[in-house]
Amino acid sequence: MGTGVVRSRSRFLGERMWDRVLVLLSVLVACLLVFHTALPNDVGRLGSLLETFLPWLGLSVPVLLGLALPRRSVVVWCASLLPVLAWFSLFGGLLVSRPGPEYDITVLQHNVSDENRDPSGTARKLLKPGAELIALEELTPPALPDFAAVLAPDYPHHATVGTVGLWSKFPLVDVRRVDIRPEGIEEGWDRGMRATARTPQGDVAVYVAHLPSVRIGLAEGLTSARRDESAALLGAAIATERLDRVILVGDLNSTMDDRGLAPLSSRLNAPRSGFAFSWPAGFPLARIDQIMARSGTVPRVWSLPATGSDHLPIAARVRFDKTADSGRDCQSGAAPCARSGTSGPSSG
Repeated sequence: MGTGVVRSRSRFLGERMWDRVLVLLSVLVACLLVFHTALPNDVGRLGSLLETFLPWLGLSVPVLLGLALPRRSVVVWCASLLPVLAWFSLFGGLLVSRPGPEYDITVLQHNVSDENRDPSGTARKLLKPGAELIALEELTPPALPDFAAVLAPDYPHHATVGTVGLWSKFPLVDVRRVDIRPEGIEEGWDRGMRATARTPQGDVAVYVAHLPSVRIGLAEGLTSARRDESAALLGAAIATERLDRVILVGDLNSTMDDRGLAPLSSRLNAPRSGFAFSWPAGFPLARIDQIMARSGTVPRVWSLPATGSDHLPIAARVRFDKTADSGRDCQSGAAPCARSGTSGPSSG
């Protein structure tokens, strides 16, 4: 066998091997996107870790397409389209801009950071969108008066429980603590609250929550057990809420794709358009701050300019179902509201 024939055969085998690698990579990415829930969470919560950053698998799409185009294989070309179709089936709708969707109120969410050096400046920036409701987390006793002073002229109604607070243009009643404290955390960890906002559309139960943080390590993977437990407690509280209309606002420390938030995502509607990545503020990689609704939709969500926090603020439009019960009887005593927790909130 001549040297030229050997080289030609070696080159052919190399080309075939490279084609197989591209096909396998394309199929792998597509399967991770479509079947991410099948990835087990037993070891290092790898499933939740993947789901937290799931949209970023889209970065592999142009790479695979670029490598596939020069190939002379229909199989490689078809395989490279699989992750494209998978990604757009999951996230394509978020790219669609829906001009001027109808909505009832605008809600703003921000983890202001307990290390914020300019709470007054942060509060002034939060006034610009003109939201009817503003939910804040990581409120510290020294910073709270600064936020209250700046927000008070536009938001005459507010309530705080522990380190979370709600400012409203509508009257707030039935304010109470929601116990989302996971096992093993000491008393005094108050990061959940509920209030009834008397909106023109009727009474709305507004929940503000700050779920426990997660950590990522090489040995442990994603440590999210406490966050998942807290999400389950919050989901149980919302499940017993007697008002039809519910808005959940808060730093949930994960994305809506994460199965750890299933107790919430199974009961409330998430935003329909916009990625609105909110963390970290310097280079946002994920939206771990959320605005969700029951008996209503969230047609649009967007992120706002940076403040003095490590999170970006986000804002969302909320549209209530017109057929939902306004829940006035809930306040009159005909249908007593479910209560969760007993600590005394402060309101103004």
